[in-house]
Amino acid sequence: MPRKTLLLTFYVLLGCCLAISSHISAGEARPVYSGLTAHEWGTFTSIAGRDGSAVQWLPLTGSTDLPGFVEHFRYAGFKLGLRGSVRMETPVLYFYDSREETVSVKVSFAKGLITEWYPHATRVEPAANIFDGTLLQPHPEGSITWNSVTVSPNLREKLAREYADNHYYAARMTSSTPLRVQTPAGEQQEKFLFYRGVSTFSVPLSVTLTRGSEFLVEDHGAEEIPNTILFERRGERVGYRICGALRKGALVDPPELTGTIGDLGRELEGMLGAQGLYQDEAHAMVETWRGSWFEEGSRLLYIVPAAFVDGVLPLLIHPAPAQTVRVFVGRLEIVTPATEKAVERALATHDNATLKMFGRFLEPILQTMIQKESTPTKVKQLNEALSAHYSSLVARNFR
Repeated sequence: MPRKTLLLTFYVLLGCCLAISSHISAGEARPVYSGLTAHEWGTFTSIAGRDGSAVQWLPLTGSTDLPGFVEHFRYAGFKLGLRGSVRMETPVLYFYDSREETVSVKVSFAKGLITEWYPHATRVEPAANIFDGTLLQPHPEGSITWNSVTVSPNLREKLAREYADNHYYAARMTSSTPLRVQTPAGEQQEKFLFYRGVSTFSVPLSVTLTRGSEFLVEDHGAEEIPNTILFERRGERVGYRICGALRKGALVDPPELTGTIGDLGRELEGMLGAQGLYQDEAHAMVETWRGSWFEEGSRLLYIVPAAFVDGVLPLLIHPAPAQTVRVFVGRLEIVTPATEKAVERALATHDNATLKMFGRFLEPILQTMIQKESTPTKVKQLNEALSAHYSSLVARNFR
């Protein structure tokens, strides 16, 4: 055989060997996929200030809405609570598997801390030196880890239940595979992994009111907002306007107060399903937040881009699921003239019931009103109301 032919054959064989070797190495580096499917939903709640962007507030000052078996970091030493700009509410992580499998899960939280969770976690960090202003200065980012979660379709459910009725239980109304976690106090079972937190990350959009009483909604993120809804409730009157996807900015007219909660709930379930949630998961999410999303006031509800969720809330599951779907709803509360008038009227008439309706949002509402007010007498009255509100929070935390 000629020398040139031998050399050509040698190089061809060498190339094939290198290609096979490279393919094997790449295969070994790939994650090990299980038969698992993971679906997650949650909410990012904020309140817009004068410039339309999310402001700092005290999201943990509302009444607790969780059963007593849910674990949380210690609040001891807090005067008012953890100050931040975003309340991450009730992410629940469902698993689906046809066989028993043990997985590990870690969730990190950009510029945030994990504050509540269930079942018992292997590790929640940081675990110490947390105070009211922790998130407003450099600090380790929060994370939560479950090292050994057994997902088992054969598990006979024994789910913890403290109250006869609690909105936490609505998230259980799905076909997700039950799971169990071994703890020092015994076994805990649930239909999902649950956690909450507070952060200071910047939400991807803003809302401001124009002089023509329109709402200017602007997308400040790198990705398109898949869908948006402008909602308003005044007493028993409800209105909403579905604004669709948002890429840069849009002017939106106020909704007419002629809608129904039932119709809006069905619209939301359809949007959540379009993002990849199963129908029962979408229904469970809407039922969980029906009493909060549709309460008194004005707000923008929006589907958070998936890439944004992964950026601020990285999720690591091992072995890696064959499919992972994460759907988060953003809620940006808006301080409208109608809200300001309602608060002003309630302060003048000592209508504590109305003030209570605004709950944890009352502090940033008052702050926004103070910034906009030019009459010294009214500024003084609003500052006095704010001081009284702070005093009530301190008294509540030190009972």
